[in-house]
Amino acid sequence: MSVAADALGMEWVKFRTVRSTYWTLLFAVVATIGIGALVCVVHINRINHLSPGDRLEFDAVRFSLAGVQLAQLAVGVLGVLVMTNEYTTGVIRATFAAVPQRRLVLAAKGVVFAVAVFVIGEIASFAAFFVGQSILATKSVNVPIGNPGVLRAVIGAGLYLTVLGLFALGLGALVRHTAGAIATFFGLLLVLPGIVAALPQSWQDAIEKWLPVNAGEAIFRHGRFLGTSHSLAPWTGLGVFAAYAAVALVAAAVLLARRDA
Repeated sequence: MSVAADALGMEWVKFRTVRSTYWTLLFAVVATIGIGALVCVVHINRINHLSPGDRLEFDAVRFSLAGVQLAQLAVGVLGVLVMTNEYTTGVIRATFAAVPQRRLVLAAKGVVFAVAVFVIGEIASFAAFFVGQSILATKSVNVPIGNPGVLRAVIGAGLYLTVLGLFALGLGALVRHTAGAIATFFGLLLVLPGIVAALPQSWQDAIEKWLPVNAGEAIFRHGRFLGTSHSLAPWTGLGVFAAYAAVALVAAAVLLARRDA
């Protein structure tokens, strides 16, 4: 128990004393709130030109949380750096000398990172929601947080960022090289959906919703973007996304014990 507490304390000190941590998390918060507000302003200016059908499909929750799409890039890069920075600087050897149980080091990094990203992600997603709804309220197209599915979507945005960050941390531990791990992360995040989109429609319908990001995003979808044949149910989607992250972390834990530092 003492070793675990020491490992957590050590990882917390390393996490909070690296300047890039603050800048990356600050960028994620600003992106989540700022982009969400900007998207709401753009759509509020178009509201008078929408047809009655389009007005009924106006998704106030999705517009408020639009910034999560950009924030996820920052969180993913930070997740990779939490692991690869130590290999780049050689600090990993001192870390393993202080705590020889390598899997415990990985677990401590994951816990510290997940708690920090979850807290920041929830603060950012709630702030983005309320800022966005205050903008949309000027045209009376806002939605209260008590409406069905709204609170789940807002909390889900923070959960999504947390799982995505852990997925990136697992990739960083597997690849151990910053450029390679970030390339792998962006490949899975951005390139893979494009490749699937080039497949025949029947293949797309079968594969698309199971892709890591598409599955994870179901937790903060709302309205007409939820419950279609192209989307998993919210908690099922988050569970699938968490399974991807768990596979990456378990594979990293196995290799971490077998490879040289």
